[in-house]
Amino acid sequence: MTDDMSAGERVAFYRQRRGLTQTVLAGLVGRTDDWLRKVEHDALPLDRLSILRRLAYALDVSLGDLIGEPVLMDWTEETGRRTVSALRVALMDHRQFLVGSYTTELVRLDSLARDIAEQWGDYQASRYARLTRRLPLLITDVQAACQQYDATSDEGVRAHELCASVHQVATAFLTKVGEADLAATAATRGLAAANSSGNALMIGSLYRSVAHALVSIGEYEQSAALTRAAADHLEPGLGTASPEYLSVYGMLHLVGAVASARDDDRGDTMAFLTEADEAATRLGIDANHLWTAFGPTNVAIHRMTTAMELGDVQVAVDLGPRIDTGALPTERRVRHAIETARAYVRWNRIDDALTMLLRAEQEAPEQVRYHRLSRNLVREMIRLPRPSSRAIELACRMGVHGTDPRKP
Repeated sequence: MTDDMSAGERVAFYRQRRGLTQTVLAGLVGRTDDWLRKVEHDALPLDRLSILRRLAYALDVSLGDLIGEPVLMDWTEETGRRTVSALRVALMDHRQFLVGSYTTELVRLDSLARDIAEQWGDYQASRYARLTRRLPLLITDVQAACQQYDATSDEGVRAHELCASVHQVATAFLTKVGEADLAATAATRGLAAANSSGNALMIGSLYRSVAHALVSIGEYEQSAALTRAAADHLEPGLGTASPEYLSVYGMLHLVGAVASARDDDRGDTMAFLTEADEAATRLGIDANHLWTAFGPTNVAIHRMTTAMELGDVQVAVDLGPRIDTGALPTERRVRHAIETARAYVRWNRIDDALTMLLRAEQEAPEQVRYHRLSRNLVREMIRLPRPSSRAIELACRMGVHGTDPRKP
């Protein structure tokens, strides 16, 4: 029903369904009637998730109800006619809870490990069609492997490590395409598998996934608290930490920084960033241990991202274009480009924002097409009084709903 609505229009829709006046809702979120009126008529942008979360709480709806529609992924030769729905079925497969319920032949762990590594490569290269086709099959395979091998054996431990890893990539992908609740399910399943493996690094890495999933559903305080608890668990090993250990520890703190920024907690944001920066300095280079893409550049990216979340738009505009992301995986480069475009839009540099998005589209068309933030930015651009023809064409390529002014 609300697919064609902007975030402001959704606020108005749910406010009216709740029988609230603009005065009452504005008061509940600590704002003025005039502010809410402008938000509902799209005269003010509504892209700070901390504000959206307050509105969602006051309206008793989920954050996802306000920030946009789940992505409808295109059918292609590569995806077939089952996309996110196939992932949902695999994640909720009841056989994982019933011992001996998988009747498939013995899963070969070496082959499974190679397939999961390829899926991580697809994720970091923003090849979403390949992910949607192969992830459901791998999730079923790792669930079978966890039952087929004795949990106390070396093979059983490895099966649970692989199970954690494939659920982690599923979590990362699902948050990208707006399936926040399903991502939370994947993260929880992955953490359970990591705990069964007993691998401290895998456990820490899956805590990051759970924290990330909590951020995506608007549970910022819980995410930050979980990050602290996980970091405390890893801290004793920092004295002799390997590059992998430093990467997992540092990425935990970057998730905590985003959670705190979205919760408008400037002090905790800076504390998390400082700890991440110290880990990156010890690591010394931009690396990709355990698929983290962690290093000094990723810390710089998160400084810019958290500045935007805290409302420091000028800081973000200054920082964003100066960060050289060339050594990072495609997913990280394009995500930063989308965030920089967001900063440009807030600074009323629409042409610069559009140019940034078009360059990102050339590099990773699927990521730009399906990411919630890029879709919202394009929706904003197309609703300007005289939208650029390039913006209209981009909106049409992305399949953004309700944004083509040429339609009656």
